[in-house]
Amino acid sequence: MSLVECVPNFSEGRDPAVITAIRDAIAATAGAHVLDVSSDPSHHRTVITFVASLEAAVPAAFAAMQVARDRIDLTRHQGEHPRIGATDVVPFIPLDGCTMDDCIALARELGQRAWTELGIPVYLYERAATTPARENLADVRRGEFEGLRDEVRTNAARRPDFGDAALHPTAGATAVGARPFLVAYNVYLGDKANLPVAKEVAKAIRGSSGGLRYVKGLGLEVDGQAQVSMNLVDTEKTPLHRVFEHVKTEALAHGVAPTWSEIVGLVPERVLLEAGARHVQLRGFSKAMLLETKVREAVAGGESTDTFAARVAAPEPTPGGGSVAALAGSLGAALAQMVAGLTVGKKKYAAVEDAMKDGALRASALRRQLAGLVQRDADAYERVRAGYTMPKETDHDRALRAIAIREGLIFAAEVPLETAQAAADVAVLAADMAEQGNTNAVSDACVGALLALAACKGAAFNVRINVASLDSDGAARGAALAESAAACVATATAAAARAEAAAERAMTPA
Repeated sequence: MSLVECVPNFSEGRDPAVITAIRDAIAATAGAHVLDVSSDPSHHRTVITFVASLEAAVPAAFAAMQVARDRIDLTRHQGEHPRIGATDVVPFIPLDGCTMDDCIALARELGQRAWTELGIPVYLYERAATTPARENLADVRRGEFEGLRDEVRTNAARRPDFGDAALHPTAGATAVGARPFLVAYNVYLGDKANLPVAKEVAKAIRGSSGGLRYVKGLGLEVDGQAQVSMNLVDTEKTPLHRVFEHVKTEALAHGVAPTWSEIVGLVPERVLLEAGARHVQLRGFSKAMLLETKVREAVAGGESTDTFAARVAAPEPTPGGGSVAALAGSLGAALAQMVAGLTVGKKKYAAVEDAMKDGALRASALRRQLAGLVQRDADAYERVRAGYTMPKETDHDRALRAIAIREGLIFAAEVPLETAQAAADVAVLAADMAEQGNTNAVSDACVGALLALAACKGAAFNVRINVASLDSDGAARGAALAESAAACVATATAAAARAEAAAERAMTPA
């Protein structure tokens, strides 16, 4: 199972009832798990950390935003922390099996829903930002609720990414983004007499002063000790061990040695594992070397491919062809996303950079949609089976049974039609990647298109088989579904042909 972390911040830190209601809204969402709730009365702010599947992340965050909109009034809010909304900020952070592109897609999905369903304007920030001017959260929050409320009406540059030139009257606006995991890391330099050194070290290492780009730092006195307090905003590009060595070098230049360090809050295991491997100069280290990694893969993290294949092979009607078609479509989308990632950042393909970035996001969304349809297809058939098991002793029983079977068959056709539509979109996207993307990966894009075509055709067969069993009262509705499925197959067929032609061109000697 792919997991994403979400750390929404709410402008309420004093009313336990409101905080509990927001927390419960997240916890009540299937597939979401609350890890931590931290409230600060002086800041008048609560930070909730939860993890969720890709399918549950947006519904959980949306549920919390809805409660916050209804229970928090920013016109009466006062606190130390800057804020623009009742739900002030919602960052998505990739965990195992999740990419930054997935998180950007989640941010956009939540932004659209927050505006259309809650009337809350949304600004996209960090990796999800649509303009460099909004990558920095501080720039988005400039002026806070009161200042932004006035400026958004007259300054086009402050207009939200989703919404009109006005904030919600009581809930304000929300910044929704995607970012790497942030690690709060502190290094202590002994007695408070070394505070001037701590300040000099912090100045030397923070990115804003020309130090390490992905580090924010301050020199502080904490419990009688001198502390270099830091936020590591991208530990992939600036790992923890590099930060510590940099602090140590700068401190020693002033005649001071670090005494100890600490991590505040949660940290990805990768950060500490990499630091440990670096310390003992371990070559070729990877998580695959860990016993615990193998154990987790065996007993957790979702159903393995082998287990799913075994369930398909069992003499049971579900999961069947519809579920397999959806899985094939999701793999096709994954390949399209991979090709986009292999194209972005290459000078040779600068002209299609934006198209590749957008394609990666669309592929991520389609992959998640199709992954969800694997189980939905199996569940859809259960409605048909339930209809056939209904009693048929009396005319009334038989009439109710006929209706249940008819509606069950319609639903069992609608679900694979959704698979066919998504698979056709994947085929078109994969064909675009084959024609425009990195030529070294053209065969991967072609495989993605062919998988999508197979998924589309397989899903269309499932539509037709269910439609064929409909009675006369459902025939017209069934015919419309079958016609839509056929159109999807035509689209996917043409797209796959484009992808194959692109692959042949790339593999034909000049």
